[in-house]
Amino acid sequence: MTTTPTEMDALVLTETNSDLVRTRMVCPAPAAGEVLVRVKASSVNPLDLKIKSGQAPHARHPLPAILGMDLAGVVEAVGPGGTAFRPGDEVFGLTGGVGGLQGSLATFVSVDADLLAPKPTNLTMREAAALPLVFITAWEGLVDRAAVQARQKVLVIGAGGVGHLAIQIARAFGAEVFAIDKGSKQRQIEELCATAIDRHQTTVEEYVKDHTGGRGFDVVYDTVGGAGIDTAFNAVSRFGHVVSCLGWGTHSLGPLSFRAASYSGVFTLLPILTGEGRAHHGAILREAKRLAEAAKIAPLLDPRRYSFETVGEAYAEIENRTANGKIVIDVAP
Repeated sequence: MTTTPTEMDALVLTETNSDLVRTRMVCPAPAAGEVLVRVKASSVNPLDLKIKSGQAPHARHPLPAILGMDLAGVVEAVGPGGTAFRPGDEVFGLTGGVGGLQGSLATFVSVDADLLAPKPTNLTMREAAALPLVFITAWEGLVDRAAVQARQKVLVIGAGGVGHLAIQIARAFGAEVFAIDKGSKQRQIEELCATAIDRHQTTVEEYVKDHTGGRGFDVVYDTVGGAGIDTAFNAVSRFGHVVSCLGWGTHSLGPLSFRAASYSGVFTLLPILTGEGRAHHGAILREAKRLAEAAKIAPLLDPRRYSFETVGEAYAEIENRTANGKIVIDVAP
């Protein structure tokens, strides 16, 4: 008979801009509809740093807090009434670290089972932990909002965390994909079988003419925000669709309106913050599992290894923009 753990280790943020403190604390018990997960890996997202520095009021994560939104691990126990998961199942998901919900920088966490999916069998725990936030964000924009289709021309603005998954998802749907970023990203983009566009070497008008004959792209996914949205409005085709996961600021809608194009925003945290639509997140991650096992998608990981003791170094890599792919924290061996 398996004994449910009573204590766990966690990294706790006690005040804004302070170091995360390793703390021994009571292990949470799963409530109805929840499972207790033994966390194996947790990836780092830029939002973690914003929460740490007090610059993310939209995340609604009061202190003291445990950060970490993405996880991969093993189900340790199931709450009253049961779920689709059983002890021993390997799972991954975007499960907390915002909205007052415990994050994944802990050896155990109780999470809503709707937010989880079975881990892809061909991915390691580290690889699986790198997927949830960026895959869900890319999928919601391309599939849920823009209904991407085969033979469409898709432009991805920014080939980073969300962008490199958006490229792969669009290609999995049979679209012809282009990605605009700095010149140093050309090889990475081309390895994903997309056409690279150097943002420093061409204008919107030039690459719209070169790659679409002046018509514009059927779908444009902006993953960088700011001027990226204005670029998207000028690069989209007539009756096309612009999506952004960083749609903040003030922008002129004229270029979009003159093309009779549409715009959709993506706010991936909404189901976690509100409780609405959580099962859809789990369903999207099952699509990630399907595509990963079919070798249609794979996360780009920074090869360096980090642990509880070196989380500060991992955060510094994100802050300094020196990470080469998603950074993952090894929570348990």
